Amino acid sequence: MNVWIAIGLTAAACYLVKLLGLLVPAGALERPHVRRLAALLPVALLAALTAQQTFGQGTGLVLDARAAGLGAAALALVLRAPFLVVVGAAVLVTAGVRALAG
Repeated sequence: MNVWIAIGLTAAACYLVKLLGLLVPAGALERPHVRRLAALLPVALLAALTAQQTFGQGTGLVLDARAAGLGAAALALVLRAPFLVVVGAAVLVTAGVRALAG
């Protein structure tokens, strides 16, 4: 029952945040600093999530097959590979390292 209460409260909070966003005056959103922050924030959040999921395990840092997959994806991005090739390279390298490591 506690889980459903938490889900309901989270849904209500998300809806209220969305409503608050609609109340922000348009002039405040047109400022150059706000526009630049809005452009950079998703990239920073995605990078932080990727780093946490790749190098984090519990409360410690680990260096395992996920790091090799991330490296392969980064190399594919540097070589300007299409998105599916980037994902495929990361998957194949991660799976290969896990298979070789046992």
